[in-house]
Amino acid sequence: MNQTEVDHDTWIRRYHRASDTAVRLVALPHAGGAATWYRPFSAALSPDVEVLPVQYPGRQDRRREEVITDVHDLADAITEALIPYLDRPFAVFGHSMGATVGFETVRRLEARGLAPLRFFASGRPAPSLDRDHLVHRLDDAGVLAELRTLSGTDPLLFEDEELQQLMLPVVRGDYRAVETYRCAPGATVGCPVTVLVGDSDPRVSVDSAAAWSRHAPAGTDLHVFPGGHFFPADHQEAITTLVRDALLTAQ
Repeated sequence: MNQTEVDHDTWIRRYHRASDTAVRLVALPHAGGAATWYRPFSAALSPDVEVLPVQYPGRQDRRREEVITDVHDLADAITEALIPYLDRPFAVFGHSMGATVGFETVRRLEARGLAPLRFFASGRPAPSLDRDHLVHRLDDAGVLAELRTLSGTDPLLFEDEELQQLMLPVVRGDYRAVETYRCAPGATVGCPVTVLVGDSDPRVSVDSAAAWSRHAPAGTDLHVFPGGHFFPADHQEAITTLVRDALLTAQ
């Protein structure tokens, strides 16, 4: 992607302003997700932490844009969009697909000398683990079945065919990006990594989440929460407290 084509304001959302000295947290959504998924976390962390949710193309106000179906291309564009916002200490949080995109984004930022305080990898196996799920190749019924399995999708999607026509291409494109991603051998990030996982996630075992330690020589800490793939929605207070404490003590 041509870096000159990146519109910073198109990619980055700011729902709650914080003080001029607040640490910033870049927040990357899951497959099919939008920046608004992080609005409650932004409200809870303000004013100590300013959350900067990323809006991927193809959804909400960017619905007329083509979905980016390659993790590396997506990380390239996000990295460029973030540059104006990294004039103070920052961290990166990614859930599910967002954790994979976050890993590659952090690697790019560190290569530019922009090191985050910490990377939070939530609801995703370690990047080096092979996965045999090929949801993006399924028909619409198969994609919907996968979303039901993960139990984090608005029930309206399963009842509204018009909404399905809008959302399924986005979901399929995101799944294609993350399912065709391959981690470079020996790829690591330089910052510490906090790993979060649900103990009954049907797609992410605790062991596969713990394997993030292979990619973080600076160290990892693992936090297991009750719940499935979208456990953050049920544990907002605990997770925002964890994030706040980790960032405010790291400065």
